[in-house]
Amino acid sequence: MERLKERDPEIYEAIVNEIERERNKIVLIASENYASRAVLEAQGSVFTNKYAEGYPGKRYYGGCEYADIIESLAIKRAKELFGAEHVNVQPHSGTQANMAVYFSFLKPGGKILGMALNHGGHLSHGAQVNFSGIFYKTFFYGVDKKTGLINYEKVRQLAKKHKPKMILAGASAYSRIIDFKAFSDIAREVNAYLLADIAHIAGLVATGLHPSPVPYADFVTTTTHKTLKGPRGGIIMCKAEYARAIDKMVFPGIQGGPLVHVIAAKAVALKEALTYKFKDYQIQVVKNAKELADALMSKGFELISGGTDTHLMLVDLTGKSITGKEAETALDLAGITVNKNTIPYDDKPATVTSGIRIGTPIVTSRKMKEPEMVVIADLISQTINNIKDANAISRVKEKIKVLCKRFPVYNDMDK
Repeated sequence: MERLKERDPEIYEAIVNEIERERNKIVLIASENYASRAVLEAQGSVFTNKYAEGYPGKRYYGGCEYADIIESLAIKRAKELFGAEHVNVQPHSGTQANMAVYFSFLKPGGKILGMALNHGGHLSHGAQVNFSGIFYKTFFYGVDKKTGLINYEKVRQLAKKHKPKMILAGASAYSRIIDFKAFSDIAREVNAYLLADIAHIAGLVATGLHPSPVPYADFVTTTTHKTLKGPRGGIIMCKAEYARAIDKMVFPGIQGGPLVHVIAAKAVALKEALTYKFKDYQIQVVKNAKELADALMSKGFELISGGTDTHLMLVDLTGKSITGKEAETALDLAGITVNKNTIPYDDKPATVTSGIRIGTPIVTSRKMKEPEMVVIADLISQTINNIKDANAISRVKEKIKVLCKRFPVYNDMDK
């Protein structure tokens, strides 16, 4: 990065510091991952320069012959990976992918039934502060207070009561298997579209570790980072009958020219996801999550739903008499990165919360396995139980540094 260092030392310094942060902290953010160097190289390519409004073979700019190759490969690989009839790889994010689906098939004021944000849903599933809750009339289902699980019969009752035009299946902080067939049956009963948002679990779905919604849903959206290990971006998959409407809404409906350099990186990540190595990685992600969850519970932590089937877990800190915000701050000082998160029936605001969300994609990308999850759980416990003891937190930080050196990442990237 010598050219960058010379041209803009402030940006260079921020990038180098971020590399050091990713190397030297245990990052347990469930929605993040470490992309491969190949993905990073594709995103930093000369396709940064290229405008390519339209779709392969139907562009509004000249000079798109190589952009067409890039986008066509991304589409082909996504179809192969997920078994989808139609794929659009242009959405800039998962939220914009959801927006395109809504705008294509709902009118303003149309009814949506999605998972409540404080029960594990996502902003774009109808939250009042999001466009989805502003443009549409939204209703919510949640999880059972005792089990922490989705009660599909209650979802059915809500659907029959409110008669939504679209039902959302998917979450950002729900750790159990989602029954997409059950959602599909409910949607058919009330003549609603079914949108499955698999942003968090896409890598697990792609490798058969979580049931796929593709056979059941009218539309499937995902991000390409998180468990897919790609660049930050979105994808829409749908049945062939909806292809024209979806493509027209993405462009020219809600976006202009696609980010070809990001689509190139998506294509690389999708190719990586088609390998046996990627499946082995996803298997280890789930193993690590289960081991970490069990180790935390053995240390006296309470997990919503009592564990995990996926890559993430939601920790209820109520019994520890600390907030999610306090835990996030203390853990960060110790070298462990998590995010504060509301828990179902939380009485604290989203800026404070009663819980933290933890995920294993990044530590698995660092090639850590079950023994390291036991160590991490112990270090989390030491930090939380000694949250006001600066010396105890400092000791944890030193142990984190040693662990990170054993599992290095992005060697020589700052050269």
